Amino acid sequence: MKKEKKIKIAKIILKTVAAADIISMIILAPNALQCLDMFYDRRKRKYNPKYYIQNTIGRLKNQGLIKFETKNGKKFVRLTEKGEKELLKYQLQELVVKKPKKWDEKWRVIIFDIKEKRRKTRDELRRELNNLGFIKLQNSVWVYPYECEEIIIMLKAYYLIGKDVLYMTVEKIENDRWLKEEFKLK
Repeated sequence: MKKEKKIKIAKIILKTVAAADIISMIILAPNALQCLDMFYDRRKRKYNPKYYIQNTIGRLKNQGLIKFETKNGKKFVRLTEKGEKELLKYQLQELVVKKPKKWDEKWRVIIFDIKEKRRKTRDELRRELNNLGFIKLQNSVWVYPYECEEIIIMLKAYYLIGKDVLYMTVEKIENDRWLKEEFKLK
């Protein structure tokens, strides 16, 4: 439970920093405290929130997720490249494909060709597609009935596989009755 809280606080801080791109440390702490109040009732908190945020900021800095900069005598915090990737990972974990009330009768097909030396990335991509509800037609061909291009763009960015993955919208897949049944369409 304690680790889950740490992750939530880290997520909040990373999102706050990312939203502002460069944000003053003076502004960061109050915003982060307000975000904390959305997740935890003040009366139930048994810790000092300012200390907890300072501690989390220090941990994020030590992990190389944020860095401090000084401009005009004021201290700012910014996401590092590693921090941006960690934030993208958090966002991927929260992804949900929005299902419209009515299917547009088009299939979204994802095909990829990721080299053997990046097997781990390939396997992680398959796991993500499976978790999102895609159905495997072949090992590197997956299908989904709803618009999901933004999610595929995020997956490409996170795994650095932009040129290895192709997103297609197709009107017909041969013998697709089993897919329609699987997705509970029509």
